[in-house]
Amino acid sequence: MIGGYVARRTWLHALPAGVKLVGLVTSSLVLLGVGDYRILLGVLALVALLYVNFGRDGWMRLLALRPLLPLLLIVGALQGYSAGWEAGAAVVVRLVAMVLLADLVTMSTTMSALMEAIEPPLRALGPRLVNPKKVSLAVALVLRFVPVLMTRWQARREAWQARSNRRVPLRLVAAFVAETLQLADQVAEALDARGFDAVSPRTPN
Repeated sequence: MIGGYVARRTWLHALPAGVKLVGLVTSSLVLLGVGDYRILLGVLALVALLYVNFGRDGWMRLLALRPLLPLLLIVGALQGYSAGWEAGAAVVVRLVAMVLLADLVTMSTTMSALMEAIEPPLRALGPRLVNPKKVSLAVALVLRFVPVLMTRWQARREAWQARSNRRVPLRLVAAFVAETLQLADQVAEALDARGFDAVSPRTPN
Protein backbone atom coordinates (compact mmCIF):
# COMPACT_ATOMS: atom_id res chain seq x y z
CA MET A 1 0.00 0.00 0.00
CA ILE A 2 2.92 2.38 0.59
CA GLY A 3 4.01 1.87 -3.01
CA GLY A 4 2.34 5.14 -3.97
CA TYR A 5 4.81 7.19 -1.91
CA VAL A 6 8.13 8.19 -3.50
CA ALA A 7 10.89 8.69 -0.94
CA ARG A 8 12.93 10.96 -3.22
CA ARG A 9 12.77 14.38 -1.59
CA THR A 10 11.30 17.23 -3.63
CA TRP A 11 9.85 20.63 -2.82
CA LEU A 12 6.41 18.98 -2.86
CA HIS A 13 7.47 16.74 0.03
CA ALA A 14 8.19 19.84 2.10
CA LEU A 15 4.65 21.18 1.77
CA PRO A 16 2.23 20.27 4.59
CA ALA A 17 -0.24 17.52 3.72
CA GLY A 18 -3.17 19.81 4.50
CA VAL A 19 -1.95 22.42 2.02
CA LYS A 20 -1.64 19.79 -0.71
CA LEU A 21 -5.11 18.40 -0.05
CA VAL A 22 -6.68 21.85 -0.10
CA GLY A 23 -4.77 22.63 -3.28
CA LEU A 24 -5.98 19.38 -4.85
CA VAL A 25 -9.62 20.09 -4.02
CA THR A 26 -9.39 23.73 -5.13
CA SER A 27 -7.62 22.96 -8.42
CA SER A 28 -10.10 20.18 -9.19
CA LEU A 29 -13.04 22.52 -8.65
CA VAL A 30 -11.40 25.14 -10.88
CA LEU A 31 -10.75 22.58 -13.61
CA LEU A 32 -14.38 21.51 -13.53
CA GLY A 33 -15.34 25.04 -14.51
CA VAL A 34 -12.97 25.22 -17.49
CA GLY A 35 -14.51 24.14 -20.80
CA ASP A 36 -11.79 25.15 -23.27
CA TYR A 37 -9.64 22.13 -24.08
CA ARG A 38 -6.73 24.39 -25.09
CA ILE A 39 -6.55 25.92 -21.62
CA LEU A 40 -6.84 22.45 -20.10
CA LEU A 41 -3.98 21.23 -22.30
CA GLY A 42 -1.82 24.03 -20.94
CA VAL A 43 -2.71 23.07 -17.38
CA LEU A 44 -1.98 19.43 -18.14
CA ALA A 45 1.44 20.35 -19.53
CA LEU A 46 2.26 22.28 -16.35
CA VAL A 47 1.12 19.40 -14.16
CA ALA A 48 3.20 16.94 -16.19
CA LEU A 49 6.25 19.18 -15.72
CA LEU A 50 5.92 18.74 -11.95
CA TYR A 51 6.75 15.07 -12.44
CA VAL A 52 10.23 16.07 -13.60
CA ASN A 53 11.07 16.68 -9.92
CA PHE A 54 10.70 12.95 -9.28
CA GLY A 55 13.14 11.91 -12.01
CA ARG A 56 12.73 8.37 -13.29
CA ASP A 57 10.04 7.65 -10.69
CA GLY A 58 7.93 10.46 -12.10
CA TRP A 59 8.36 9.21 -15.66
CA MET A 60 7.33 5.69 -14.63
CA ARG A 61 4.21 7.05 -12.93
CA LEU A 62 3.23 8.87 -16.11
CA LEU A 63 3.67 5.66 -18.09
CA ALA A 64 1.54 3.82 -15.54
CA LEU A 65 -1.46 5.84 -16.74
CA ARG A 66 -1.50 4.01 -20.07
CA PRO A 67 -4.08 1.42 -18.93
CA LEU A 68 -6.54 4.28 -18.46
CA LEU A 69 -6.29 5.37 -22.10
CA PRO A 70 -9.00 2.99 -23.47
CA LEU A 71 -11.47 4.15 -20.82
CA LEU A 72 -10.60 7.80 -21.44
CA LEU A 73 -11.08 7.35 -25.18
CA ILE A 74 -14.52 5.81 -24.62
CA VAL A 75 -15.54 8.65 -22.31
CA GLY A 76 -14.22 11.23 -24.76
CA ALA A 77 -15.97 9.57 -27.71
CA LEU A 78 -19.33 9.49 -25.91
CA GLN A 79 -19.00 13.11 -24.84
CA GLY A 80 -17.83 14.10 -28.31
CA TYR A 81 -20.79 12.35 -29.91
CA SER A 82 -23.29 14.16 -27.72
CA ALA A 83 -21.66 17.59 -27.39
CA GLY A 84 -18.95 17.85 -30.05
CA TRP A 85 -15.30 16.83 -30.27
CA GLU A 86 -14.08 19.91 -28.37
CA ALA A 87 -16.22 18.97 -25.38
CA GLY A 88 -14.99 15.39 -25.60
CA ALA A 89 -11.36 16.53 -25.69
CA ALA A 90 -11.96 18.83 -22.71
CA VAL A 91 -13.41 15.99 -20.64
CA VAL A 92 -10.47 13.67 -21.37
CA VAL A 93 -7.79 16.28 -20.70
CA ARG A 94 -9.54 17.41 -17.52
CA LEU A 95 -9.73 13.85 -16.17
CA VAL A 96 -6.05 13.20 -16.91
CA ALA A 97 -5.01 16.44 -15.22
CA MET A 98 -7.06 15.66 -12.11
CA VAL A 99 -5.67 12.11 -11.88
CA LEU A 100 -2.12 13.42 -12.20
CA LEU A 101 -2.73 16.05 -9.52
CA ALA A 102 -4.09 13.41 -7.13
CA ASP A 103 -1.12 11.17 -7.88
CA LEU A 104 1.28 14.00 -7.05
CA VAL A 105 -0.26 14.14 -3.59
CA THR A 106 0.16 10.40 -3.02
CA MET A 107 3.72 10.49 -4.36
CA SER A 108 4.82 13.24 -1.99
CA THR A 109 2.78 12.51 1.14
CA THR A 110 2.92 9.59 3.54
CA MET A 111 -0.28 7.89 4.64
CA SER A 112 0.20 9.01 8.24
CA ALA A 113 0.54 12.63 7.10
CA LEU A 114 -2.65 12.32 5.03
CA MET A 115 -4.56 10.93 8.01
CA GLU A 116 -3.28 13.68 10.31
CA ALA A 117 -4.40 16.32 7.80
CA ILE A 118 -7.88 14.84 7.35
CA GLU A 119 -8.71 14.13 11.00
CA PRO A 120 -9.01 17.73 12.43
CA PRO A 121 -11.92 18.89 10.23
CA LEU A 122 -13.68 15.57 10.84
CA ARG A 123 -13.36 15.99 14.62
CA ALA A 124 -15.23 19.28 14.30
CA LEU A 125 -18.32 17.32 13.21
CA GLY A 126 -18.41 15.54 16.55
CA PRO A 127 -18.03 11.86 17.53
CA ARG A 128 -21.74 11.18 17.16
CA LEU A 129 -21.66 11.87 13.43
CA VAL A 130 -18.34 10.43 12.32
CA ASN A 131 -15.30 8.52 13.52
CA PRO A 132 -12.39 10.73 12.39
CA LYS A 133 -9.78 7.96 12.47
CA LYS A 134 -11.84 5.56 10.36
CA VAL A 135 -12.86 8.14 7.78
CA SER A 136 -9.35 9.57 7.44
CA LEU A 137 -7.95 6.07 7.02
CA ALA A 138 -10.57 5.29 4.36
CA VAL A 139 -9.67 8.43 2.38
CA ALA A 140 -5.95 7.71 2.68
CA LEU A 141 -6.46 4.11 1.54
CA VAL A 142 -8.41 5.22 -1.51
CA LEU A 143 -5.65 7.65 -2.49
CA ARG A 144 -3.07 4.91 -2.02
CA PHE A 145 -5.03 2.15 -3.76
CA VAL A 146 -5.28 3.92 -7.12
CA PRO A 147 -1.55 4.11 -7.99
CA VAL A 148 -0.86 0.67 -6.49
CA LEU A 149 -3.58 -0.99 -8.58
CA MET A 150 -2.45 0.85 -11.69
CA THR A 151 1.11 -0.37 -11.16
CA ARG A 152 -0.03 -3.95 -10.68
CA TRP A 153 -2.19 -3.85 -13.81
CA GLN A 154 0.67 -2.40 -15.80
CA ALA A 155 2.94 -5.24 -14.64
CA ARG A 156 0.37 -7.85 -15.71
CA ARG A 157 -0.17 -6.15 -19.04
CA GLU A 158 3.54 -5.91 -19.84
CA ALA A 159 4.08 -9.53 -18.83
CA TRP A 160 1.31 -10.62 -21.24
CA GLN A 161 2.65 -8.49 -24.09
CA ALA A 162 6.12 -9.98 -23.59
CA ARG A 163 4.67 -13.46 -24.19
CA SER A 164 2.11 -12.71 -26.88
CA ASN A 165 1.29 -10.16 -29.58
CA ARG A 166 -2.44 -10.63 -29.07
CA ARG A 167 -4.70 -8.22 -27.24
CA VAL A 168 -5.06 -8.55 -23.49
CA PRO A 169 -7.69 -11.28 -22.94
CA LEU A 170 -10.68 -10.97 -20.64
CA ARG A 171 -9.31 -13.72 -18.41
CA LEU A 172 -6.38 -11.45 -17.56
CA VAL A 173 -8.82 -8.74 -16.51
CA ALA A 174 -10.74 -11.29 -14.42
CA ALA A 175 -7.51 -12.40 -12.74
CA PHE A 176 -6.67 -8.78 -11.97
CA VAL A 177 -10.09 -8.19 -10.42
CA ALA A 178 -9.65 -11.33 -8.30
CA GLU A 179 -6.23 -10.10 -7.19
CA THR A 180 -7.71 -6.72 -6.28
CA LEU A 181 -10.42 -8.33 -4.15
CA GLN A 182 -7.80 -10.51 -2.46
CA LEU A 183 -5.72 -7.41 -1.71
CA ALA A 184 -8.78 -5.72 -0.21
CA ASP A 185 -9.36 -8.77 2.02
CA GLN A 186 -5.73 -8.70 3.15
CA VAL A 187 -5.99 -5.03 4.06
CA ALA A 188 -9.22 -5.66 5.99
CA GLU A 189 -7.63 -8.57 7.87
CA ALA A 190 -4.59 -6.46 8.70
CA LEU A 191 -6.81 -3.71 10.10
CA ASP A 192 -8.82 -6.22 12.14
CA ALA A 193 -5.59 -7.77 13.49
CA ARG A 194 -4.53 -4.36 14.72
CA GLY A 195 -7.87 -3.86 16.44
CA PHE A 196 -8.78 -0.85 14.31
CA ASP A 197 -12.39 -1.92 13.92
CA ALA A 198 -12.72 -2.06 17.67
CA VAL A 199 -11.90 1.62 17.96
CA SER A 200 -15.09 3.65 18.02
CA PRO A 201 -15.90 7.13 19.24
CA ARG A 202 -17.23 7.35 22.76
CA THR A 203 -20.82 8.29 23.06
CA PRO A 204 -22.21 9.86 26.20
CA ASN A 205 -24.45 7.69 28.38
